Amino acid sequence: MKAHTKQTQEAMSPDAALKALKDGNNRFVTNTQVSRDLMQQVADTSTGQYPFATVLHCIDSRVSAELVFDQGIGDLFSIRIAGNFVNEDILGSMEFATKLAGTKIVVILGHTACGAVKGACDYAKMGNLTGMLEKITPAVTAVTEPADTSMRTSSNIDFVNRVAVKNVHMAIDNLRAKSPVLKEMEATGEIKVVGAMYHIENGQVTFL
Repeated sequence: MKAHTKQTQEAMSPDAALKALKDGNNRFVTNTQVSRDLMQQVADTSTGQYPFATVLHCIDSRVSAELVFDQGIGDLFSIRIAGNFVNEDILGSMEFATKLAGTKIVVILGHTACGAVKGACDYAKMGNLTGMLEKITPAVTAVTEPADTSMRTSSNIDFVNRVAVKNVHMAIDNLRAKSPVLKEMEATGEIKVVGAMYHIENGQVTFL
């Protein structure tokens, strides 16, 4: 499979970009990934890059957007931070990726059994990790059930996963609230902004 060109990127709609990601994940799950000459893609992209999607996802070693969506070199802008939350720097990166570099979709990709979410559920304290996890705490608070505090910890994986989903939704809300550029592009149909969850137990991505 060839790397994307300016022409193929421009011809892809936001809906087509979403379908390409869904199709790629289906190939990943069924172990039918397309054949790629990665060194040829290195050569193809040596004078420019034309990714069709921007994916914000966790640093978790089990969750690589290029792999789980079966994409190659030059296909994705991949932004990674523990807990897949947005901040000013990440929003700036997304604005570059969409407004200036032409990607058609922004995906906020959470995942099950997220270590950062577990840390936020447990109100973990350690160095710089403390401040980072506080950015996920609003999602912990927003999930009101169970009310029993003994069940609102990392030992309750159902609670952890519900917080992870809420964290994705809140990241999208923050994106729209804090980036007029992305909000306008979404409103005019230039891009899609979608949330998704990767399931570490089976490799499937569920779009929210």
